Amino acid sequence: MATENIDPKNTIIGVVGAGNMGSGIAQKYATEGFQVVVVDINEDAVTMGQQRVSDTLNEGVARKVFTEAKRDAILDNMTFTTDKGALKNAALVVEAIFENKEVKQTLFQELDGICGEDTILATNTSSFYVDDVAEKTTRPENVIGLHYFYHPAKNRLVEVIKGKASSDQAFEKAWAIQELSGKTPVDSKDRPGFIVNRFFVPWLNESMRLVEEGVANIATVEAAAKKFFKVGMGPFELMNVTGVPITLHAATTLGEELGPFYAPCDLIRPIVEAKENWVLDGDVDESAFDAIRDRLFGITFQIAAALVLDEEVCSLEDCDLGARVGLRWPKGPFEMMNDLGTDKALALVQAIADRYEDVQVPAQLGDQNGNAFSIAHVQSCVGDGVGYLQFNRPDAMNALNEDVVSQLGDAFAALANNDEVKGIVLSGRGKAFVAGADVKFFVKQMKKKDIDRIVDFAANGQKIFRQIDECPKPVVCQLDGLSLGGGSELALACDYIIATEKGSLGFPETGIGIYPGLGGTQRSARRVGVNLARWLVLSGETVPAQVALGMGLVDEVVSSNDLAEAVKQKALSGKTVAENSPPETTPQGFEDWHQVFAAPLDELLEGKVTLPEGDNGAKLQKTIKRLGFKAPIAMKAADELVRKSAGWDLATGLQAETNGLAMVFGSEDALTGMTSRRPEFQGK
Repeated sequence: MATENIDPKNTIIGVVGAGNMGSGIAQKYATEGFQVVVVDINEDAVTMGQQRVSDTLNEGVARKVFTEAKRDAILDNMTFTTDKGALKNAALVVEAIFENKEVKQTLFQELDGICGEDTILATNTSSFYVDDVAEKTTRPENVIGLHYFYHPAKNRLVEVIKGKASSDQAFEKAWAIQELSGKTPVDSKDRPGFIVNRFFVPWLNESMRLVEEGVANIATVEAAAKKFFKVGMGPFELMNVTGVPITLHAATTLGEELGPFYAPCDLIRPIVEAKENWVLDGDVDESAFDAIRDRLFGITFQIAAALVLDEEVCSLEDCDLGARVGLRWPKGPFEMMNDLGTDKALALVQAIADRYEDVQVPAQLGDQNGNAFSIAHVQSCVGDGVGYLQFNRPDAMNALNEDVVSQLGDAFAALANNDEVKGIVLSGRGKAFVAGADVKFFVKQMKKKDIDRIVDFAANGQKIFRQIDECPKPVVCQLDGLSLGGGSELALACDYIIATEKGSLGFPETGIGIYPGLGGTQRSARRVGVNLARWLVLSGETVPAQVALGMGLVDEVVSSNDLAEAVKQKALSGKTVAENSPPETTPQGFEDWHQVFAAPLDELLEGKVTLPEGDNGAKLQKTIKRLGFKAPIAMKAADELVRKSAGWDLATGLQAETNGLAMVFGSEDALTGMTSRRPEFQGK
């Protein structure tokens, strides 16, 4: 989404409320470099909020998530105060106080008189309409909803809610700030429960009803929910962790807005009144599992289908993404319906509708006629003569699998054949462009001894990448995050790679027992020459954007604020690159790498190379040491492919890559490399 320039280090974010949510929200912004002002009602609250952040960061240091220097930098980005006047120059102020509509409205009235006219005011409410909170301000166009999930410093999901009066500009700016702060935003209409809580709270509620009705005890419901939803914590443990009163409050609010079906189960009230947690102990009765599965699936499917198909609160993709990111479910409701079969999903929803008077079967669910839902992992649009194609699996780092590659081929072909499109831009949603191929797919096929399916997958990918390479329209890779393996290979298939400082490329395949099979051994050599390509492919080192620019792997590095315009202009340039030719001279600053990686592979592995003195020598020594931990079969095959690229045309080199895949994926090393945290390769 296009918006004005936003530089985190020069952008103030305000957070009102230093409780668990507010302090976590503030910490996340500060972690990503924003200047954050946290305001609470008195000094005790401020002190407690500051201590919460310090404790969380110290825990991160102990777990080696942060260095002490990073912790200190985050704290330096934060100011805690009781003075609301400190919010005057904030670009965005997030309200994270307790759920009382009148109190929130009063706060927004105060902020209205304090903050600059361009300040966006956001409510983190999970219970009220954004419109209700905005109605007491003189700037409803600048009021939006930002609904974060616990723990907000760790959970990436944020629902961005546009009220009836919210302007497009405010929404887009708030969205851009969420992306810059490392969040995964999803777009929701201003409806009760927004997206995730709309089906998650009833999921918790139905779990309690199962116990109340005597279908099963708590321990059995916990075990069944964990089994069928493939989650680490069941519904009762989750309520204990996040706070049982929060569930009661959320269910009460949904019940008031949406009817008795959403109202809280009476089982929860004495637990809240006694300020206790659920007791999770007990015998597990597996004979009740099917009944639990059917009820919990039925509830989830009914609400998700109504939410997306009937009410159009959000897209199907954002509904599933919300479940995967916010709840850490492996699959979202629509993916689960596809896996089960939409005809069976319909039957479970019908059973729920038969049980509850105020529940209906969404008409469009019946209209599926047993067909799977179409879930777009690759999304495209056209604007100002440019076709934009974006990978939409941010929770999986946009990794490539069969569905994604197939959708890539279809989406790219549609843009390439569209006369309105003069150039095409490829990008990835979230912090990655594309983080390689989906390793889980490879492991599954290797265990089934179905290596042919892997080869077919790679061959199809090669074909699509070749179409991108040969497209008569300029194709630009927008590299605003990391790319690994197949992602870097896809980037190299584009005419141009325009990156930000967050961009990077790498070929880690030899470290997991395989070699780049989507053009990485061939296109890298054509970009930077054989010796530097050998360094990249054999070492697997990740190259940041500025380094990649210096060696010719990337064409341009721009600021995040300039990226959209830069890729657009390159896409409209009318200039393509038919096939890169290796540089005639070694890129300045890479002479030592060029010289060392001119040596034969066995000399590199045995350390029989002369290293330069100084810092470069020390770096290369570490690199060569790491080569000894790579998979021997993959290393030898990769090295041969890169070396021979100099004498092959591109088509021949790509075919050679494909021809060797059955051998390398059939090796024991490949399975070891993809299933072990620290693989020890045997060369078999």
